[in-house]
Amino acid sequence: MGIEVKVEGLTKSFGKQQIWQDVSLTLPAGEVSVMLGPSGTGKTVFLKSLIGLLKPERGRVMVDGVDMARSPERDVMEARKLFGLMFQDGALFGSMNLFDNIAFPLREHTKKKESEIRRIVMERIEVVGLLGAEGKLPGEISGGMRKRAGLARALVLDPQIILCDEPDSGLDPVRTAFISQLLIDLNTQIDATMLIVTHNLDIAATVPDNMGMLFRRNLVTFGPREVLLTSEEPVVAQFLTASKAGPIGMSEEKDAATLAAEASGGAPAPVRRELVPQLEPSPGLGERKAVARRRERVLGMLDTLPASAQAAIRSAYGRDVLEPTAVLPRGGAL
Repeated sequence: MGIEVKVEGLTKSFGKQQIWQDVSLTLPAGEVSVMLGPSGTGKTVFLKSLIGLLKPERGRVMVDGVDMARSPERDVMEARKLFGLMFQDGALFGSMNLFDNIAFPLREHTKKKESEIRRIVMERIEVVGLLGAEGKLPGEISGGMRKRAGLARALVLDPQIILCDEPDSGLDPVRTAFISQLLIDLNTQIDATMLIVTHNLDIAATVPDNMGMLFRRNLVTFGPREVLLTSEEPVVAQFLTASKAGPIGMSEEKDAATLAAEASGGAPAPVRRELVPQLEPSPGLGERKAVARRRERVLGMLDTLPASAQAAIRSAYGRDVLEPTAVLPRGGAL
């Protein structure tokens, strides 16, 4: 099973520019989470901070007893082996074929024999659906295939935590649908903790167990997917409906005067997207282990969630999740 990642009070700046402040959340072990946010809100910076590549000014990131922000570098380097990172563009070496690209971490960080390396690499190539393409150079294949090769490389060291930075960027809707299914299937097979950074609303609506959103240098929300997908927060509603009306502007956020003008002009309220079911694993893979764990966790916190999220969860889990009932006094009569 994957490892829980606990983020506490994380604050990051570059010079005088604050990227985000006091971010706290927990990535539940073995579950799939998504982080949304407009361009420029520091989502990639957040990923790099989780893995200890960027050091925050305040806060900590706890992974298997190691603080990725404050622990000694040798401890951070050891904990980093628990991670697999899928970059936006695949980050493949152009002069290496796909097999050698995917084998690179094994050759760099282990002392495995070439026969063992070949077995592992070919297994990962099969998982991402690239059998037959292992001899091709990155420049000879499509963007979607490069994404999958980058994912295969992220898997060769058997990570317990997988970070995916915009796996949909540059892909058409059909390839994005294939990537979405691949991520669900991958979680089914290896039960790793996963965090996906994306702008894509289809991935956000169908893939994760949990969702968060960064905006205006803050974490707007993070929790079960139903919380964000039914949220009445203006910025969340605007983002999920791709509406022009709301706090998000062309450059960054709109100022108060612009928002007031929108309100006085009677701008139409965003039309909410229908809350669709989460993707199921492909036939033959069985059920994700995360499903049962998430159910127990979410039902345990149900009474603390907004009413709209509670209703969505009850609807998703069916009749065995009872609506709140009046407590009967002793004797059974109201």
